[in-house]
Amino acid sequence: MFAKKVFMEESMFHKIPGLAVVVVAFLILGLSGCVAQSEYLRKQAEADTLNRDLAAQTAQNADFKAQIEKLTAATEGLIADKERLEKERTDRDARLNKITEETSRTIEELRNRNIELEGDKEMFAESISMLKKTKEAEVRTISKTYEDLLSELKKTKEVEVGTVSKTYEDLLSEMKSEIAQGQIAITELKGKLTVDVVDKILFDSGQTEIRPEGLGVLKRVVEILMTVTDKVIRVEGHTDSIPIAGALAKRYPTNWELSAARALNVTRYLEKEGIDPALLSAVAFGEHQPIAENDTPEGRSRNRRIAIILLPKE
Repeated sequence: MFAKKVFMEESMFHKIPGLAVVVVAFLILGLSGCVAQSEYLRKQAEADTLNRDLAAQTAQNADFKAQIEKLTAATEGLIADKERLEKERTDRDARLNKITEETSRTIEELRNRNIELEGDKEMFAESISMLKKTKEAEVRTISKTYEDLLSELKKTKEVEVGTVSKTYEDLLSEMKSEIAQGQIAITELKGKLTVDVVDKILFDSGQTEIRPEGLGVLKRVVEILMTVTDKVIRVEGHTDSIPIAGALAKRYPTNWELSAARALNVTRYLEKEGIDPALLSAVAFGEHQPIAENDTPEGRSRNRRIAIILLPKE
């Protein structure tokens, strides 16, 4: 029956050829549609997979791009650091080269200066040697001169001491009577000759004019002093400690004035008798250089005096 059905169907196709073509066409189209849809689905699946892969790759590319940008920025920073370091190194090398050149010049200058100093050292050594010899010769000369001067000074001192001693001896010989009577006192110490004349021989009490007896004593002293030309003669006026009183105080307020007036009058007399005034000087001490106590009449009498002193010339 099946075969019959088929046969009938085939017969129908043969009988109706157009319908068979149409059916076949529909069958072919149906089959083609089924094949195309299956291929579409497969392609769609592949496209979805590719889209997913593309999205993942795009995301990965974005990450790579961000990393590349970071690396680029870091690279640029490293390049900038490198350029800065290279510039610093170039500048440092330039400074180092400059310092090296300056150091080399300094070393060369020092080497040349050292050579000059060595030459100067030799020259200085020769100069010092010559100077030492010159100084030694000068020292010998000075020592000889000093010894000669010392010897000459010693001789001069001996002459001076001898002159003073002779004057001292002459005065002692000529003034024996006055010395014995206590009117004058003569002393010699280290080339200094002092003739102390008590004031009662020279002056009346409270007076400054020289008494006739005093002029006689001074004249005899002058005769001996006239032979002395290498000494200066200082006349000193001294008093006791009793203050000036009464009418005399109007003329001589203190012992300073009284001793000064007496010393000046004696000095004028020595000049009048021929003593060179260039050798004379007068000094007043009042009561301030006593040679005895002022609490006894005898002591006060000794302190009231005129001292004639022979001193070496300065």
